[in-house]
Amino acid sequence: MGMKTKIALGAVVGIVVIGAVSANAGDSDTGTADKGTSASADRQSGGAKDAGAGAGAGKGKEKAEKKASQAEQFKAFVEENGTAQEKEAVSHVTKVQGADEQNDILDTADVYTDFTGGIMGEGTGPAKLIASAFADWKQSENGLVTVYDADGELLGNGQF
Repeated sequence: MGMKTKIALGAVVGIVVIGAVSANAGDSDTGTADKGTSASADRQSGGAKDAGAGAGAGKGKEKAEKKASQAEQFKAFVEENGTAQEKEAVSHVTKVQGADEQNDILDTADVYTDFTGGIMGEGTGPAKLIASAFADWKQSENGLVTVYDADGELLGNGQF
């Protein structure tokens, strides 16, 4: 092959890779649009007065579960499935960010705790347990969870 053919082939491969990454990134947007479509369909059909009261109570319970913060969802998962040490470590979690949006390309999540002292403080050991429990809760082909202390200093990280 000539030099021009190699350059052209490299450009085509590059465009295909960029297209594939763009298509994967766009998949999460279509999921959101589908939720909006079904939500508007629910609103339209939910306007009927003949719906039973039991169905309305079920919808209210689902909304309450969806409104639970990521930290509350994580704590509930560990409370149900975790070891005693994981439960103790996760009890210090104050906030979780980035756990709800995943695309399996580069997923990152941040877990904030009430530990103090940074990497030399008391929270380094529990941070590893928190990262491990997070990996049990969320799965990704290429995810990284980072655990921070109360001052925003790094305590540890792990793959999920």
